[in-house]
Amino acid sequence: MNTKAIEVIGLRKRLGSQVVLDGINLQVPQGTVHALLGPNGAGKTTLISILSTLIAPDEGTVRVAGYDIAADKNMVKRSISLTGQFAAVDAMLTAEENLRMICRLSGLSAVQSLIRTAELLRDFDLEATARKRVKTYSGGMRRRLDLAVSLAVVRPVLFLDEPTTGLDTRSRRALWNIILKLKEQGITIFLTTQYLEEADQLADMISVISEGRIVASGTAAELKSRVGGEMLELRDANDEVFQKIPLLSNAIQNVSRALKEWEGIVPIETRVSISRPSLDDVFLALTAKKKEVTDS
Repeated sequence: MNTKAIEVIGLRKRLGSQVVLDGINLQVPQGTVHALLGPNGAGKTTLISILSTLIAPDEGTVRVAGYDIAADKNMVKRSISLTGQFAAVDAMLTAEENLRMICRLSGLSAVQSLIRTAELLRDFDLEATARKRVKTYSGGMRRRLDLAVSLAVVRPVLFLDEPTTGLDTRSRRALWNIILKLKEQGITIFLTTQYLEEADQLADMISVISEGRIVASGTAAELKSRVGGEMLELRDANDEVFQKIPLLSNAIQNVSRALKEWEGIVPIETRVSISRPSLDDVFLALTAKKKEVTDS
């Protein structure tokens, strides 16, 4: 039995004279959240477009939900849902009308569409505004509706292309909760994002893409370990870091040792804290390494 929801081997894609994807290899187990992290222009949206059969690759093998995207394109389409970067709902219709229309277009009967629409309005906290035109919605409400529309018919694989772009912190976190609930239902979620915290909070596995290549993959903890361990930070009266001291395996002993070494040297008002690597550190380190290799 194939337990991989997504399998990508040697994927390459050129748009004009530009190589957008250059030898992508990727595996995503069923029922997990996989985040593709990278800056604008790194190839995130192109990869989503290929995985969802919107564009064809130039080289490589791609299987989604067990189906080859070239040989079994229709089966792939029946196995996936996709939410792009921009809301794909009709602003002149109400949320209820949008959902009922999509349900009917997805093959549900009139009665089934009514039932499914009611479920989605409840699940995405849109019941109170169900009969208001979407043009009156806030960005967060539109995004919730867009995700609800993509789930009119539940499919095993969900692609989310930068799902929280442009949302405020509160709306972003509300959408995170929805994504985690979908994972609990066994849906495989592949999302692209520029938000490091988003990948850290949601993903079982993270891949970092830079200039069309996957430069690292792993859990958030594994990626953070690649840029070093904990650091002892010494801060001045203005709360600015003026010294960082690496801590080795036994943090308590190393803190004690470091403080003794600096005793009598640093000002009395010095504050001490321990910092851990963040995904920001990981991203900057990995993309910097990629640039050095490219430039050399």
